[in-house]
Amino acid sequence: MSQTYLSLTVELPEDQSEAVQDVLHESGAMGLEVRDREAPPMPGVRGPNPGEAIVIAYFEDMDTAEAVRAQVAEDFPDARVLLEEKPQQDWSNEWKALIKSVQVGRLWVGPPWEADSAPQDKVRIVIEPKMAFGTGDHPTTSLCLAAIDTYMGSHPGASVLDVGTGTGVLAIAAKKLGAGRVVGTDNDPTSVELAHENASVNSTPDVELSGKELTQVKGPFDLVVANILANTLIALAPLIAPKVKDRLILAGVLAHQKAEVEAAFTAHGLTPEPGAAQGEWVRLDFHR
Repeated sequence: MSQTYLSLTVELPEDQSEAVQDVLHESGAMGLEVRDREAPPMPGVRGPNPGEAIVIAYFEDMDTAEAVRAQVAEDFPDARVLLEEKPQQDWSNEWKALIKSVQVGRLWVGPPWEADSAPQDKVRIVIEPKMAFGTGDHPTTSLCLAAIDTYMGSHPGASVLDVGTGTGVLAIAAKKLGAGRVVGTDNDPTSVELAHENASVNSTPDVELSGKELTQVKGPFDLVVANILANTLIALAPLIAPKVKDRLILAGVLAHQKAEVEAAFTAHGLTPEPGAAQGEWVRLDFHR
């Protein structure tokens, strides 16, 4: 591995932050850091100007980083874009500093280096943060963990499907909280591989993790969880809805997207319930 890494810093109006994150994520960034009203920076770290967000993407090779810098500059004319080279050592420590453990209901979720300090009375899940999303500390992940904790408390042995499993954290949480059959799917092979590693570390090897299409997954399931972006949820509604036997939990949705996502699933016979919110992010709950 090289001794340096590249950081692409994008400062732009806050309402464009989601869109630029999508572009950076799709372009192969190793990780993303977002600083905005919802994720204020750590002490000593520069925050965004009022009404703006700072999104930092990390890359390993200059060609990719340069190409992405050019694309962002073209797609987001209001953005200020800076590409810098930084020492590798910096990267690993900065990255670790960004990953926080969280406690949600009966669960503790955190990185390996914080595992020893986890409270003894919590169900402990250790997630190796090789990718930014799904380590537990993102609001959408926390919202889903809370819903899983509540549901499993009153439905021991329930079957669970996690659509877009990422690091596998939600599937692993369901299993550790007493679920029966647990299936996690993701169309990204790297995520599936990472989810398998995390399932092994957390002693839940019987969670079924794969890159299967939803049409190939035998259902339905008592609880279906999908923590993915709103446009993907809407596109997948005809495939997700038939898998729901009792309860559906959706996250990855911003407040202004709620009505559109809700409509996509009520059209397939599901009934909305009061959900939850954390900052700009909302969780949508439905029952069959």
